[in-house]
Amino acid sequence: MKSEQENWNDISPMYKAMTKRIREKLEELHNKYMFSSGSPRIRFGENVYFEDNGCIFLSKADDECEGNARILFSTEELGFPDVFLQRIRISPDQRYMAISLKSVNSEESTCVVMKLGHFPVLEKVIPSVFNFDWATNDVLYYTSQKNLKCQNVFMTTFTHQKYTKLVYTEEDARFFVDIYCTKDRRFLTINSNSKTTSEVWLVDCRHPFKAPALVQARTQGIIYHVEHRNDELYILTTYGEPAEYKLMKTPVASSGKENWQLVYALEQKTKVVDFEMFSDDCIMFLKNAGLLHLNVISFVSHSVQSIKLPTWACEFELESHPEPTTSSCYFQLSSPVHPPKRFAYSFKENNLIEQAVEEVPISTNCHTTRLLAKSKDETLVPITVFHNRNSKELHRKPLLVHVYGAYGIDLNMSFKEEKLLLIEEGWILAYCHVRGGGELGLSWHKDGCQQNKLKGLHDLKACITLLHKLGFSQPKLTALEAASAGGVLAGALCNTDPELIRAMVLQAPFVDVLNTMMKTHLPLTIEEQEEWGNPLEDDKCMKYIKSYCPYQNIKPQCYPSVFITAHENDQRIPLLGVLQYVQKLRKAAQDHASRTSKKGNWIPNIILNIQANGSHCDSSWEDSLNEVARQLAFLKKELEDVCHLQHHSKSCK
Repeated sequence: MKSEQENWNDISPMYKAMTKRIREKLEELHNKYMFSSGSPRIRFGENVYFEDNGCIFLSKADDECEGNARILFSTEELGFPDVFLQRIRISPDQRYMAISLKSVNSEESTCVVMKLGHFPVLEKVIPSVFNFDWATNDVLYYTSQKNLKCQNVFMTTFTHQKYTKLVYTEEDARFFVDIYCTKDRRFLTINSNSKTTSEVWLVDCRHPFKAPALVQARTQGIIYHVEHRNDELYILTTYGEPAEYKLMKTPVASSGKENWQLVYALEQKTKVVDFEMFSDDCIMFLKNAGLLHLNVISFVSHSVQSIKLPTWACEFELESHPEPTTSSCYFQLSSPVHPPKRFAYSFKENNLIEQAVEEVPISTNCHTTRLLAKSKDETLVPITVFHNRNSKELHRKPLLVHVYGAYGIDLNMSFKEEKLLLIEEGWILAYCHVRGGGELGLSWHKDGCQQNKLKGLHDLKACITLLHKLGFSQPKLTALEAASAGGVLAGALCNTDPELIRAMVLQAPFVDVLNTMMKTHLPLTIEEQEEWGNPLEDDKCMKYIKSYCPYQNIKPQCYPSVFITAHENDQRIPLLGVLQYVQKLRKAAQDHASRTSKKGNWIPNIILNIQANGSHCDSSWEDSLNEVARQLAFLKKELEDVCHLQHHSKSCK
């Protein structure tokens, strides 16, 4: 590690000036677009709670002047420096407020409970918490987190007889526990989930001291989530054929799956992004072939309305805690190059309303293209491409390809200032929705995990090949970006088809699958066997992982340049595996160069930047800004230098 830090200290000055320029541009874009979107608001009757700059404020719903808001909590004043607010839960009678505070250097949060009133008072501090919610006015349920595992649920009371009690323990290491309160606040649900199976227990909020009741015992391969309305449970589940999500219902008194009745089945290849319950309707936020829409299911008329959302939209985020009786559902839409824009669906009007707010118009002239690449087994793989409408000779423009392809999680396509900056500077951005991710529903994930991992690699190769074939850039102007488990496919492609890309940027990458999955003492290994398999008990699985594992398949050849950012105290991706990967990759590239030494032979830059601060999932805006600026400086140096050389040689001709 010390030698890598010395290496970074020697190399980093060559990127310093460009990093500074990029950072300034990113700050300018952030100030221009993100501050206009405002912070999420939680509405309780006439009161509105909102967070700003480490403080929580209370204002009246009809008071448009934020200057009249009253401060309820300040991280600085209460002695919690260097944290950000992650979650706010207000008790039903608004006497208490629970807040989770997160440090960028830890995955565990601290829960702070404030007693509200004219002068808010710090009531309780609970360390190492994952999430929490109020069962009643003065009974809080919370889950504790240790070493990335969350297996215990506690109840703590704020009455005259204050006490804390363990109410649920999950014994199976593959399962992770969280809690959620149903929309009508009738039940608090204890949800125990593995990657493929789930189980829900109900706490009756009218009797919060009673033992939780089981909805349906876990059945391997069946996932289900529970909501409540009019004494019936509404269950979003994979139960039944086909094994995609469907909405079912059952009486609370007979909650076993043999009593579940179908309300609505989703179309195949559809991803459920979110699900929200209201008094007479529920809204499903869906993604199909990259396009977003929402389905409004009426429990009164038993009709289903499908509302298309703007075609530029790639992500949506529901605004915090809409009340069940509200007449509108508010949410934000965004894309990598479109800052968040507020919309509302009106139940009364049955239409979509774009919220008119004073905001800076987007200056970029960006075009969105959706493509399908034919993979090795003929499966069609979606790609979303962004480029500037004014760009000419796209084959001469730098291309940044994004990939993830694991855990049924979609590629992150929310707004990022750096993506808008690249578009404005003529770059092409491509998002490859390969198997293993969740973009086309549960089967899309299943078709790319365990013994199907290589399908994701074939998909990625097909996507990049199609982009080049259609005239979107060319190999020597192409870079690949991936984070965390996305590093598996990116690193694998680097070994099998290095000629397709010129550079690669990896953020806290998972590059040593085999050795990691052999170490059961690591916090996530047992939990993740459902994604990668268990090489300790299955020789076939060991051989299969070995066939694609980035670290295992490094060989002397001409590699692209690589820039890796890793965190010293990352609990999810052991630093040792990243260090060994970098050293082995660097040696293989140097061995190849020495064997084929010719005049002007290109040797890739293989750089590792180890961050002392930050954790796997979260960074402060300041830290992530520095990180992103360094990565862009690396990419520009690797790719734009080639562009300039091409342009110069063209001029000379």
